[in-house]
Amino acid sequence: MEPAVVDAGSKLFKYNHALPECDPEVIPTQMQRIPADESLTDSSSLESVTIDPVVRGFIRDWDAMEDLLSHVLYTGLGWEIGNEGQILFTDPLATPKAVREQLVQLMFEKFNISGFFASEQAVLSLYALGRISGCTVDIGHGKMDIASVIEGAVQHISSRRFEIGGLDLTNLFAQELRMSNPHVNLSISDVEKLKEQYSCCAEDEAAYRRFLQGCPEEQHTLPDGQVIKIGKERYTVGEALFQPSILGLEAHGIAEQLVRCISTVSTENHRQLLENTVLCGGTACMTGFEDRFQKEAAVSSAIRPCLVKAPEYMPDNVTRHSAWVGGAILAKVVFPQNQHLTKADYDEHGPSVIHRKCF
Repeated sequence: MEPAVVDAGSKLFKYNHALPECDPEVIPTQMQRIPADESLTDSSSLESVTIDPVVRGFIRDWDAMEDLLSHVLYTGLGWEIGNEGQILFTDPLATPKAVREQLVQLMFEKFNISGFFASEQAVLSLYALGRISGCTVDIGHGKMDIASVIEGAVQHISSRRFEIGGLDLTNLFAQELRMSNPHVNLSISDVEKLKEQYSCCAEDEAAYRRFLQGCPEEQHTLPDGQVIKIGKERYTVGEALFQPSILGLEAHGIAEQLVRCISTVSTENHRQLLENTVLCGGTACMTGFEDRFQKEAAVSSAIRPCLVKAPEYMPDNVTRHSAWVGGAILAKVVFPQNQHLTKADYDEHGPSVIHRKCF
């Protein structure tokens, strides 16, 4: 049985057997649960409760995560109870030690797996595109990670985690749309779809300011028949990444943040890092984002960053799930070469063994 690879994001849960040529299965991470009420015999009369097992990239509700993993492993991947296989998890940047230990404890004690490994998403995203050194800019649903990696190891002193992501951009887009369309009732799911369809990046800050003064409007008909206008709002989402003040944050823009992170490592590595930059996450696929990112980074650095593209034989959308693809590649190495954690390792050393074998 092939090892399983799991990338548990705040919005999307990606999993499949470790076959790099295949796409991961993708399901929502968010769950709906009907609370138990022994006084009622008809559970259909109870309202479901929304549960987020993963918040800002980190597991927060362990009971919900256990339920989700049980569904994925036994139903989705066809594992059999008593014959569980091996599993590789992707780790967000700066995952707390306690979270890593609780995860390995869950996997060995609740699921009785035969082998475990975890690796940081920044490293895996580079592996997916055939690199072992470089930079990753990963814009997730609930967080943004900027990391530099040298020879397969994250340089934590020159990496940064920001608790803003696609969710915050969606809320910003919703705010802008409601100001322009005050009489239209927009659900958050409507806004999410509109953001993915319409949002884009202006060429530079000057172009963005011109769009604020005047921008052609388009009409969009919602599924319920309501019609909304979309104009300058489409540029706000992208601009917020380069001007965080739009989100009410006092911070440098995303491209300048990358250059500042790299400046903390030795100068001989600057070129290698900037010339192997990988953009990850659905937000990074926004129209115009790559061009704006390179332009902004070039202003802040004497070295022009080069964005690594997926090889022609790989799907165009690989950057949306590059950490999972890299995990599938790594799983084909660590498990056959017995570099993973075994049940014997866990029984002898306890959950803290993860910090010695998965770093």
